[in-house]
Parts: sequence; structure tokens; C-alpha cells
Amino acid sequence: MTLLADLPQNTALLDLLRQQGVPQEHGAYVYEGWELHTHPDLVDRLENLAPQWPVLATFGVPVLAGKGIAAVATWGMGMLLVRLPQAPAEPLEPAEPCPPLTDPGQGWYSLCPWQSELPSAESRRLLSLVIQHALSYGASLSQDDSSDGQGHPVQAPDRRRGKAKGRRQGGRGRRR
Repeated sequence: MTLLADLPQNTALLDLLRQQGVPQEHGAYVYEGWELHTHPDLVDRLENLAPQWPVLATFGVPVLAGKGIAAVATWGMGMLLVRLPQAPAEPLEPAEPCPPLTDPGQGWYSLCPWQSELPSAESRRLLSLVIQHALSYGASLSQDDSSDGQGHPVQAPDRRRGKAKGRRQGGRGRRR
């Protein structure tokens, strides 16, 4: 099951995730009933970069959405996909492409979620800004014009945050 809205603006991402999704109830890496396709450390990184946004478990991939429109997704250990009107500015290091999403004209860009060439605080600041920009841009693609009391776009339905479960077989995962 996916929490990401099945809207025309989400079709390309949902089609890609649906193709690689593997239903899974038990095992080493389970994410809301699907095989996790993102390293648990990257799930944590996404949650830390956008702490106020609900993470939507979508076919085993964590996704952030603005007004139901997918704007950010993580994949593997080193891919942060962001939906933007144009490529993010320097000094952000790109990650490997993720066709067909990152093909020219598709509006998705792949970034390294760790930005090891930058100081940690600067990396976090820049990535958080890019994520906020992507969420605002995603929301602008929606037909919904509602906002919260602070003028931010209303988010996806308020559901509990997806968490990677069973990160290690027989283990308890990282402690916080």
C-alpha cells in the first residue's frame, strides 16, 4: 500500500516505484509492508533534513509530498531525488541519474544526500533548503490552494510517519 496520492503529477514516480516494489511483511528490511529500497541511515537523514514533514512509505521508498504531489524521494544509500523547476545550484554534488525521472525535461534531479565535500552544518542547511524548495514546488503543481496557519502548503494527509522496521534481522536497529 502507498500513502502517496495516485495523482497525474505522481504517475512517473509511482510507475517507477511500483515496478521495483516487493511486498514484504517480515525480513531484514521491511518498510510499511514493502522491501525497503533505501538504506535506513538515509531514511534517518531524510527525517532529519525535513523534520516537520510526514514521510510517506511508497512501495518501499520514503517520499515527501507537498499537497499530495511527490517532491522528494530517497533511494539506495546515495540518492536524494528532488522535484524542482530547474537544477539545484552549485555547490551541491549530484548523484547518479535515475532514469526516466532524471531525464532532461522531467523535473527531477538526483543529489548526493551526504554532500561530503561540504562541512556537515552547511550540507544540512543547503539540503534542507533544497528540500523545502522542492516541497513548495511540488505543492505549486497541485490544484489544492489551501495553506496552514503559517502560510505553508497543507501537507499530505496527516498519517503516522513511515519507519523502516526490522532493519537488521534479529536486531533492534539503531537506538536514538
